[in-house]
Amino acid sequence: MIKSRPSRQSKNQPARLISYGRLDVITGPMFSGKSEELVKRLQRYKIAGLKTVVFNHVLDNRYVTNRIVSHSKRKWRAVSIQNPENILNKIDKNTKVVVIDEVQFFPKTIIGVVNQLLQQHIHVVVAGLDTDFRGEPFGVMPQLLALADGEVVKLKAVCAVCKKWNATRTQRLSANGKPASHRDALIKVGAWDSYQARCRIHHIVL
Repeated sequence: MIKSRPSRQSKNQPARLISYGRLDVITGPMFSGKSEELVKRLQRYKIAGLKTVVFNHVLDNRYVTNRIVSHSKRKWRAVSIQNPENILNKIDKNTKVVVIDEVQFFPKTIIGVVNQLLQQHIHVVVAGLDTDFRGEPFGVMPQLLALADGEVVKLKAVCAVCKKWNATRTQRLSANGKPASHRDALIKVGAWDSYQARCRIHHIVL
């Protein structure tokens, strides 16, 4: 019997295939259920036995530190960090999933960290606001949305004013309950006392 020889690899083909992780992005305005969605996914990863490491930004202290906390008070333990590079020091070879909440607060170096995680075959899930209180793209979210090769989940709330239209914007309120000024600082940590979810029609910036 004459054995056929294996075909030679084309010069145009890579010598080997490189597998990567994948990037999922969960976004939307405040009160749209981003943290709820994260907790649901974390429960699934736990049931599947996947080692998962969860991070949030130190600024996210609305309810408690070192936790992802939804507005309905569902919680999941997290590592609070400020520098994205610290993420790489908190994972090991057994880590399968990395979850990063409030990713809009992190500097641009988070992009390089996410790419390193993907190259280590890690499934990365990030969640954050896609627009700030002015209605403008928030921080690194546009780049992360462009890089996403897994799921992109854009959640919506219900407008706090008309109670009718989908809310896609985050309305910041001043101390007297009126819309905040465009000149206000970009980042102000708060919850129901300082923010509302609103539709495009009722989103106001003075």
